[in-house]
Amino acid sequence: MAGTKKNHKPILYIVIPCYNEQEVLPITSKLFEGKVRELIEKKKISDSSRVLFVNDGSKDDTWNIIQELSKTKYFEGISLSRNRGHQNALLAGLMEVKDLCDISISIDCDGQDDINAMDEMVEKYLDGCDVVYGVRSKRESDTFFKRFTAESFYKLLNFMGVEAVFNHADYRLLSSRVLKEFAEYKEVNLFLRGMIPLVGFKPDTVYYERHERLAGESHYPLSKMLSLAFDGITSLSIKPIRLITMFGGFVAILSFIGVLYSVIAKIRGQAVTGWASMTSILCFVSGVQMISLGMIGEYIGKIYLETKQRPRFIISERTFKRKEEEK
Repeated sequence: MAGTKKNHKPILYIVIPCYNEQEVLPITSKLFEGKVRELIEKKKISDSSRVLFVNDGSKDDTWNIIQELSKTKYFEGISLSRNRGHQNALLAGLMEVKDLCDISISIDCDGQDDINAMDEMVEKYLDGCDVVYGVRSKRESDTFFKRFTAESFYKLLNFMGVEAVFNHADYRLLSSRVLKEFAEYKEVNLFLRGMIPLVGFKPDTVYYERHERLAGESHYPLSKMLSLAFDGITSLSIKPIRLITMFGGFVAILSFIGVLYSVIAKIRGQAVTGWASMTSILCFVSGVQMISLGMIGEYIGKIYLETKQRPRFIISERTFKRKEEEK
């Protein structure tokens, strides 16, 4: 298989979600075009390779910029009907190109991920890999707080049973057969970095250094990172429910011991003193119950959303015509 890949120039689509990126897009688009041209000149990919921008309901001039870029050879774009979030926008792009390419590489628009890692990704594909993860080699450019929270995020995911690659976000290469198999995953609640490993196929890793954002502001503050982590855990693992069950059993055992102690003390004529201790116990048990109900409710809510089977994204515009539209 590796030999067949070596003899074939794959069509590469670079898929880039964009949300309010008017400041950075004119800068990074030149970098992406340069990388495509470079790989074509090195005879690593086909001249039919393209860069696909996915406009995620931007409120600024992002879509107009994408339309202008698409007038040149190597750029194409799609626009979602409304903002659906990074994961849905990325999925929309991947599903759009799965029948057009041999390989796709997803990357953010901000220029923080080292585009030169694409060379090694393509090489690993040509050597027989179907999934190549881009992984940060170090986080020296991050503040201590950001580094600590990010690394804790991945450790928590792994502890909860989510198959996530440490320090890997959404910079990765996927072959077309991985994309076609991944299309069978119909979840509404998306956490792609935890779902891709579930597909299987031969994986590998490329390490790179992440840079500062070239322009504009980050669209992933701490609140969104926490939300993403929570979605990833509850979408791909039932371990929180099991932990609640175990903790509930532990509290029940303590409560049973407390009841025995109270009965024995009463029989022996020893007064059980202190309303404060009793109030504390009641508040503690009530708090545990509310947290448990909240976690269970989160899972029920996700089941509710999944059963609706609403579309995960709707594409309102394209800068190109699909084959079925040309017929």
